[in-house]
Amino acid sequence: MLPPSMLYELHHLQRRWLRPIAGLSRVNAELLRMAPGGLGRPAAAGWELLRRIIKDHPRPAFGIDSVEVDGQPVRIREEVVAHTPWCRLVRFARHADDPQLAARLDADPRVLLCAPLSGHFATLLRDTVRSLSADHDVYVTDWSDAREVPLSAGFFGLDDYVLHLERFLRALGPARTHVVAVCQPAVPALAAVARMASAGEETAASLTLMGGPIDGRINPTQVNRLATERPLVWFEKNLVHRVPAGFPGEGRRVYPGFLQLAAFVSMNPRRHFAAYRDYWFDRVRGRDEQAAAHERFYDEYNAVLDMDALYYLETVRLVFQEHALARGTWKVAGERVRPGDIRDTAVLTVEGAEDDITGAGQTHAAQELCRGVPEAARQRLTAEGAGHYGIFSGARWRNSIYPAVRAFIRAHDPAFAGGQRS
Repeated sequence: MLPPSMLYELHHLQRRWLRPIAGLSRVNAELLRMAPGGLGRPAAAGWELLRRIIKDHPRPAFGIDSVEVDGQPVRIREEVVAHTPWCRLVRFARHADDPQLAARLDADPRVLLCAPLSGHFATLLRDTVRSLSADHDVYVTDWSDAREVPLSAGFFGLDDYVLHLERFLRALGPARTHVVAVCQPAVPALAAVARMASAGEETAASLTLMGGPIDGRINPTQVNRLATERPLVWFEKNLVHRVPAGFPGEGRRVYPGFLQLAAFVSMNPRRHFAAYRDYWFDRVRGRDEQAAAHERFYDEYNAVLDMDALYYLETVRLVFQEHALARGTWKVAGERVRPGDIRDTAVLTVEGAEDDITGAGQTHAAQELCRGVPEAARQRLTAEGAGHYGIFSGARWRNSIYPAVRAFIRAHDPAFAGGQRS
């Protein structure tokens, strides 16, 4: 067994060795593509495939410059409105020259979009942000890569995720803010609203939980089984490593992004092998659109961040092993989390019928936990044909799920009545 820092150091060294090869592969591919009659295409495709496999995948940009509102283009500018060492709260501020359109934008509901902290960057929600920004004032939790956070900033646990959401909600004004949590943050988002309700504070106007493991005991998936088949000490011993020298977070114990990516791929290796095989064929046959779509997807999919070991291990233990939220045993900052105390926040739960990461019923379990919310203010949606990623990106998200989320938010926004502005 390698020492706790050696595996990370070896990986970092390997990435440095491979960078020149990736650069050479790109040059070779470009030269071969210029061969007459397409004779160089197979070899060029091979070099390009090699480059795609070994290249670095840095943190992507959201790249959302504008959206269309009422048939008119509206400029988008990213603004950091709050930050800690662990998270930036990014507003996708919309700007219109038309005074009437600008007034309409100012009156749109405010949305706090809680991005997952489970391997990928917040840019994984690019499609979600783009859709929401057409009808909402959107704020996104953009979580830090733990290897970039110095040890002097302390540690980050699951409680800290909850406390960050509470802080951001208070700053935005909870009564006019709608929380949308995708995947992993469904648990801390529900906890944040519940804690504010228990304290007698104003709570969010609505809470939409999408594909999150509220109760992993229901229809457990491979992800749930992996978390329960081994004791917590196994995860700490085998998956936690120290950040090597050369990064601001040197010495920090983390669950490294490259190990998380290996775990993602191992869940469905045939699908990924087929995707890269098809990419080679697309390059050979000159199907540039299909090849570009592959590149966009894997530039995002392969870009991963490190998680602080405390946060990772607490998530495994509390969410996936002890099911503490569902069982009513979870304490945040010493206080029990009581979803039943929520009264004034409407709750929508969204599941994908084909989700193989969060099992059927795991997210809808929040409906029973939030029994203090009137039944008329609780709604569940199961999207037929949608897998895990399909509930927040792609055609099904845009054409069927998002319209339902938008309608739910408007139905429970103080400035709207029955889906229409009052």
